[in-house]
Parts: sequence; structure tokens; C-alpha cells
Amino acid sequence: FASVDSAFSDAVVYALHVGSSTAYGETQTQTPVLCQFYAEDMLECWVGDEYINGNPSDTKGLMSKSGKLKVFAGLRDDPFFFELTGFQETVKAVVAAAPDLEFDEQMCPLLPPETSAALVKQLQSGAKGVAASDTFAGANVLSLVVQIDKSLVNAGGPLLSAWASTHAAK
Repeated sequence: FASVDSAFSDAVVYALHVGSSTAYGETQTQTPVLCQFYAEDMLECWVGDEYINGNPSDTKGLMSKSGKLKVFAGLRDDPFFFELTGFQETVKAVVAAAPDLEFDEQMCPLLPPETSAALVKQLQSGAKGVAASDTFAGANVLSLVVQIDKSLVNAGGPLLSAWASTHAAK
């Protein structure tokens, strides 16, 4: 529920960790992608020697001199479609049924097909079966969007993996 008054923190380093390898399960070469706001609307990001800085909130964002790194940061409509009431009704049904459930060796509940179908139907609708709606429609999020040319992150091979973290800025 971000608003026009929401802002990214200048006390945080936003990190994308990109691993590259020649095959699944092989040792990866790690390449960090780091971004930090140093003023309310001013950002710097770097991947190796590729560097950009400035105001990333323009719809075109920022682009490095080579064009291999692009960054946008700002307010966007939440892209996640979620029927909250239907989800809450499903949780209630599962909690109510929990004492009578049986489980397999992996501790997964064994559900009769009709129960499973009813839960799926509830997840796809609102309360009492009304049509699903997007509970978060019109809600905004702050988005940090990074576009990276693969040549900046595939030193270890063509197979890429990624995860993100935040760290206190020093």
C-alpha cells in the first residue's frame, strides 16, 4: 500500500546475487548486483565495472553508458492478483478439517477428491462462491527493477540463478 509519500531507504543496500555455471549442480561463479539510494530520489547501482547513478523514477529509468545495465525504481500498481476473502475462507475450512485429516509418509494431508476440488473452488472465488476479485487492485508497491545484459553475469556459464537480499548500508 505504497503512496506518493513512500520512499526507498537510504540505509539499505539492495543486492541481487546472480550465480552462473555450465550445468545444474556445478560450482557457480557469483556476481553481485548492488543498488543503494544516497538521497530520496537518487540511486547508484553497479555490476562489476558497470555503474549508473541518478534519479531512477523516470519511466525510462537509468541506463549505463554501454546500455548493459538499466534500472527503474518507483511506484507501480501491485501486479499480484489475490482473492483475500476466498483465501481466508479456505484457511477456515482447512483449520476446521485439520483434526480429522490423515497424512502420508511425507506428512502431506490425504484429501478425498471432492474435498480437494471444493478447496480449489473456494480459492478461486470470494465468500460464499461469489466471483473472485482482486483484493489488491489499485494498491501500489515500490518497485526496484533491474535489467542486466547477460554478459555481465554469466562468467561461470550460461545457466543462471538469482536471489535477492537487503543489507544495512555502512
